[in-house]
Amino acid sequence: MAGHDLAGTDLERVARTTAVDKAYGITEAGFVPKPVARLLEEKIAAARELFGPTVDLTSGSALRTLLELMVVEEARTWTHLGILFADTHVSSATGEALSRLGAELGIPRPFHRATGQVVIALEGDLPSNLPELVLPRGSRLRARGGVEVFLTETVTLSAAARSATAPVMAFEPGPAGDLDPTTTVDGDTPGLIDAFSPVDARVAEAAALLADGTVSITHEVALSGGTDQWADEPYRDLLLAYPRNLWTPEAVRVAVALVPGVRQVVVKDLYGGLDINQSIFGNFSFAERLFAEQRSLGSPYFFTVLVAPEEAAVWDGPGQLAERVREAVDAVRPVGIAPNIERASLVGVGFQVRLVVDGLPLATGPGGSAGPELAALVGRITDRVRRYVGRLRIGEPVRFSEVMWAVMNEPGVVDARDLTLLRYPPVLGDLDLTAAGTITPSAAGCGEDIEIGPAEVAVLVDAPDRITVV
Repeated sequence: MAGHDLAGTDLERVARTTAVDKAYGITEAGFVPKPVARLLEEKIAAARELFGPTVDLTSGSALRTLLELMVVEEARTWTHLGILFADTHVSSATGEALSRLGAELGIPRPFHRATGQVVIALEGDLPSNLPELVLPRGSRLRARGGVEVFLTETVTLSAAARSATAPVMAFEPGPAGDLDPTTTVDGDTPGLIDAFSPVDARVAEAAALLADGTVSITHEVALSGGTDQWADEPYRDLLLAYPRNLWTPEAVRVAVALVPGVRQVVVKDLYGGLDINQSIFGNFSFAERLFAEQRSLGSPYFFTVLVAPEEAAVWDGPGQLAERVREAVDAVRPVGIAPNIERASLVGVGFQVRLVVDGLPLATGPGGSAGPELAALVGRITDRVRRYVGRLRIGEPVRFSEVMWAVMNEPGVVDARDLTLLRYPPVLGDLDLTAAGTITPSAAGCGEDIEIGPAEVAVLVDAPDRITVV
């Protein structure tokens, strides 16, 4: 065997290439592993080259069995080499390998927000001038340790409904949102949700009622999900889309989009103040005129960052969304080019429709009120439309066809009659969802969309009484 030199023979070439002379291993097309059948063919060819063509390599022979055992181990090696190669690229890495690549890029794998529930109840009678207490979606609550959560559904308390189980979600993603009311630290329970957040003007009335004992918050079950991180695919999309350079509108947009509380963001850079690759920078004739004549070095360029906040976000105040957005922009903007942070105007939209259903028990409740089945149907349809509206970008209209599709795709709905989109008049400051019953919206024409301005974003207004079943 020592006298046989395989280097440079046809066998060596066969071991390195496929039947069509394409290389195995790392190639221009990626990593190409050898299949088990090919590995066994190579071992048989090498055995015949070493021991002669008459060697017994039939199935069951001792030498062939040894070759097959060797092939199994080599196939495992090729598999691990392929995994190792895939884990060195963002486009193909998975699991911990993808997390390490993201950490090297300075973008650690994001966490999800913790979710759970609390019970909000009336311990006494509401004031005579307040027939019911309405806490809209996005109302903020606070744990004793300072972690804030918000309501993901509107909660209404009245003499007829004195208690409600309210689903909540942590405002900040991460393990800190897994609030446990039973964990004791230094004699206190920092994970106990027992107060309304004072930064939210919408819950000021509820906070006053909580202080005098009229309203109570009961938190018994720990929130969960804050330790869960993004799955591979959305995280991979983030890494592939994340700009690899600074001083560009795209870098600013992605940096702001990752700030908790930001729903949508648009960066307006009309004069090329951020990206020097704009065409205007190739039109200066330095031999004929001074650069200072086109731009005063003492006057900074400005660009606009238009932000649409989430329902639970608080815009103004120390540590609130406007300040966080400015900090995120400062990390990627060049010196001397200042951001103009603006808030997108919230446009309240709604819809009214008469439904025809089939196969659903829709009994009414006491006094002719909506029964639980009917209320659940209305809630599911509203959630479908809310998910659609929540995905709309700044300036994107609310389309009649999309709302119709969302309504008709609810199981059991066979017809949606007189579907009309509604636009609520603008409200100064935050959109007050509790005022939906006292504000008269304007109705669009049959089949017409709701147009949204370039600096506006649509927000669905809860109005379940506008969905009726015939």
